[in-house]
Formats: sequence, structure tokens, C-alpha cells
Amino acid sequence: MEVDIIVVGGGHAGCEASLAAARLKHKTLLITGNIKNIADMPCNPSVGGPAKGILVREIDALGGEMGINTDKSHLQLKMLNTKKGPAVWALRAQADKITYPKEMLKTLQNQENLTIKEAIVDDLLVKNKKVYGVKLENGEEIKAKAVILTTGTYLKADILVGSSRTPGGPHGEKEAKNLSDNLKKLGLTIQRLKTGTPQRIKKSSIDYSVLEREDGDNVLRTFSYDTKPMYKIEDQVPCYLTYTNEETHKIIMDNLKKSSMYGGYVRGIGPRYCPSIEDKVVRFKDKERHQLFLEPESLYYDDIYLQGFSTSMPHDIQEKMVHSLKGLEHAEIVKYAYAIEYDAIDPLEMQPSLENKIIENLFTAGQINGTSGYEEAAAQGLMAGINASLKIQGKEALVLKRNEAYIGVLIDDLVTKGTKEPYRMLTSRAEYRLLLRHDNADIRLRKYGYEIGLIDDVRYQKFKDKLQDIEDLKNYLNENKVYPVEGELFEKLNTSPILDGLSLSELLKRPEVKINMLKELGKIPQKYSDEVLEQVEISIKYAGYIAKEEKEALKLKELESIKIPEDLDYEIIPNLASEGRQKLNQIKPITLGQASRISGVNPSDIAVLSVYLKRLNHE
Repeated sequence: MEVDIIVVGGGHAGCEASLAAARLKHKTLLITGNIKNIADMPCNPSVGGPAKGILVREIDALGGEMGINTDKSHLQLKMLNTKKGPAVWALRAQADKITYPKEMLKTLQNQENLTIKEAIVDDLLVKNKKVYGVKLENGEEIKAKAVILTTGTYLKADILVGSSRTPGGPHGEKEAKNLSDNLKKLGLTIQRLKTGTPQRIKKSSIDYSVLEREDGDNVLRTFSYDTKPMYKIEDQVPCYLTYTNEETHKIIMDNLKKSSMYGGYVRGIGPRYCPSIEDKVVRFKDKERHQLFLEPESLYYDDIYLQGFSTSMPHDIQEKMVHSLKGLEHAEIVKYAYAIEYDAIDPLEMQPSLENKIIENLFTAGQINGTSGYEEAAAQGLMAGINASLKIQGKEALVLKRNEAYIGVLIDDLVTKGTKEPYRMLTSRAEYRLLLRHDNADIRLRKYGYEIGLIDDVRYQKFKDKLQDIEDLKNYLNENKVYPVEGELFEKLNTSPILDGLSLSELLKRPEVKINMLKELGKIPQKYSDEVLEQVEISIKYAGYIAKEEKEALKLKELESIKIPEDLDYEIIPNLASEGRQKLNQIKPITLGQASRISGVNPSDIAVLSVYLKRLNHE
């Protein structure tokens, strides 16, 4: 059997990689250990949230599937951080764990050029440092022009509970035993990571009367730019809030040595930004309580996800911990929490295209690259699918810059700084976050999706119409004025009167004046969509801040435009600091901008390198 592209693993990265490759007209084979686990959500039942929600919007803008699939299958939608500035607004959905994978599988099965095969990949077929296929556990060989590994947490996976260690992936599925050892033999660096998941509680055993209720928004929303809301506001399923307490903390501290982590049974490094509850209690001893969310998992079964209570304690201790929580005194645990250890590669061995530096035509995406989270995985999967397709077409890779997308920040962090713990996307990682907003992902990225071939003419024309509406409305607001005689208008807007004519654009800059107010008072034509109104309002109110970030981004663009030869010998460049020289040799940055972000490379090293490159280019 021979195909164009093989994708190994059917998680969120694998789904996006497979769909992108197939939609770009390449014969694609998705190999997964269990078809029933395609697009599975083994951990939290949500999509989006701070920074992650913007990743989903970017995936959609480029032509990916996660946003569309979430719109088909969520139980609740909520825009977070709305009391703060638009740079940190983020949409979050409670996903239905039955519907989401079911809908994604349907999309995969109906996709032209895509075949799904149930099997375990044992090894890669490599000749002269170039991959040409895979070898299955049963000895079968399948050839391809490119291979994308999206193996999630399955590489030599172990489930940890207390002192016990059981080989297996999420849900006790069969782990991939040999692949990571074979990757190591091929020269890749393998590291051991850890993550975990909390208990699932029987819905009917919870006392909701003493818990804080958290409802979805009373405004209809979507993740995708191309779907309409498929739900009723009143049908959204609520979440609930509870907290740990003094008793909970005492149980944890009294039994700390029984946990896998504190008992010395864990070899892998866990996620700093999503720690276990025992880690929280130890690290933040001054905190009297920790917030926990009770999140619905599906309309089709009776499980509630106890967000924030991840642990590797033995089952009997977990019972005591859960029963110490307000509202859960008589809770029935349907599924116990556990930690999971797995192998991953060193992301410093990847190029910004997600192609491996050691094995040509080998791409990796998701948790194998050291990340955590469905959204981070899906974003990488999409980019790996795009770039594997471009590679076999002989075209230049698509590499998004840090000022263009959170996807750009995510991948640049991985390939430039590396990670020794599961990496999580945070708004604080993006230095241009006012440019990388929830509302403008399509303006930033849809053109790329269209040029690559993942956005069709109909969707692109809709986008161009939106851009025209934005421009028209901005012009309208600049050209039309309000005058001092309109006293009643200023009263209704609850803003101070004026002494001379003032453009609607200038009026909108006032914090108390909202664009919807102007629309309701007949000062703006009714034809403009909420998306257009939001985009125009943000661009006017935050014009100064946006201009400042754009100016900073121009400096980055200048550095990114200075390419570094792949075969540059840093040993012959005089005056580089020894640590800088070592790091530059290890990572081999492709631009001066990337070099400037490497830990251990100083500004003086960049100055020396810049002078050397200018001299090199003039020879």
C-alpha cells in the first residue's frame, strides 16, 4: 500500500492534520489504535478558554475543523474575561464528550482522499535520513511521501495511581510500546512527561443546592466564522462551583507520600500550569481554598467532571478527598483520577514548519511535541498537515509569526525555547496580544487559508464582504457628525455635551459610549452585523494601543526578514559568547528574529551575528 501522507494517531492533532492533507488533495491515511477513540476527550470536557479559545478561532480562520465541530456539539458557551480588555477575551465551550467525537468521525469518514485504518505503528521506514513510510505492529509496511506523528499520550504510556504503575493509555487503551524506542534509535531525543485527570462524579449524587451555579451566556455565539448558532440559550447546561477546604487539605497532607508524585513513583515532569491538587496544596500553603468546577460531560451519560481536582492518590484517599468537598459529601465516584506518563520528543529538534530536523519529511504535532491541551494539539495538527502537503508539492512552508497568531507564538516557543514540561498556551506568552484578539482571527489569517486551498471561494467572498463592511462603517463614522444642539442624544448616551461638531468616530472613543448605543439611537445604519460592529468599535477605541503594538511588531518583522543560512558555522564567528554559540549551534535558527529569542543568546551575540550576516550577504 502506498499513499501521499500518513498520519499516526486519531486525536485532535491527527484529525486536523488528516483533514488538511486530504482537503489539499493528497491521498491520506489516518492510522489509529482504536477508531472509537478518534477525537476523544480523555481529560476536560471543554474547548477554548483563555488563549486556547483564540487558537480555535485561528484554526477556523485557516480552514480547520475544531471550531465547526464544537459549534455542532457543545452544551454551553461562555465568553470569558469580558470585564477586561479585548486582548484577553476568549470563548469557552462545554463540549459533549459523546457528540464531539461522533461528529468529527463523521466528518473524517465523509472526507474525500482520506482513509482510516485501525492499527498500531511500531516503526518508521527511513533511508538516508528520509522517512518513506511506517511499519505496523503486525509487520505490514505502508509507504508514503510524508509521515505526521500525532501520538498523544500513548508512547510507552503508564497509568499511575498511588504506588501502582500500569502500562496503558487513556481509558486503559493499549499503549504504543516500541515507537518511541525506535525514534530514539533514529537519533531523536526522547523525554518523559506526565499529565493527569480528575475524578468523574455521578451527577445525581451531588447536592447542587449548596453550590454556586455558572450559566452560559445569554447571547448566541459561535467559534466558527462560517456557522450559525445551533442551540437555544435556555437549553444550555449549567456548571457549578465548589472549593477545597481545611479538611481537604489535611487529608492530602496526611497522605502525601501515598500519591504517585510525592511517593517518588513519577519519572516524568508534570504541567506547571495545570498541577495536581496535591501539588497546589503543597505549593500554595497560604491559600485556604482552591476553586473547583463541576462540569457536565455529556447529555448521554451521568458523569460530572471535577475540574481542578486532578490527583494520583490511591482510590480510598480519593474517596475521602471528594467527600470533604461542599456539595459532594455523599458523591459517588464513577471514575477515579489518575496520572499518566508518556514519551515525547524534544521540540528543539523541530523546524518552525514542524518538520523534524533529523528525519526529512517527518512531521510531529500535539503532545508528542511536549504540549498539553486539545487546542494546542489541533493547532499543531493543522499546521503539520498544511506543511507536509506543501513540502511534497515542493512549496515553501507556512510559518506564522508571533505578531500574526497565537499559533505562531506556540510553535515558535516550542522550536526556539523548547520545553521540559507539558506546554500550555497562555495569553501572557504573547507579546502582541492586542493584535491577536478573538474577534480578528479571520482578518489575520483567512487569506493564508484561501491561498493554501483550505478556504473555498464562497467562504472567502463572505470574508471580503465583511472587510468591505468594516471599511464602509469606519468611513461612515469618520464622515458623519453630531452637534451641540442634539442635547437629548448626549443625555441618552450618558456622556457630556460638546461645544462644536464631533465625528461619530471621536464620540465612540469615549469609554461610556458603545457602538450598539449609536445603532439603537439611529446614528448607524442597521445593516451591519454584530461582528462588524465589534471589530470597528475595538479598532477605534484601542487605536492608540494597537498602533503602538504594530510599531513594535515592525521591529520583529525586520529581524525575521534577515535569514540565517542553514549550514552557517557559528564556530568561525568571532566574539560570540560561548553559551550563545552553543545554543545557536543546537537550535540552528532560521532568522535573526528567532535567534534573538533563544534563551542564553544575549543582545551582544545578536549584534555580532547581525554584523556577520551583513558582511556575508555583501561578499
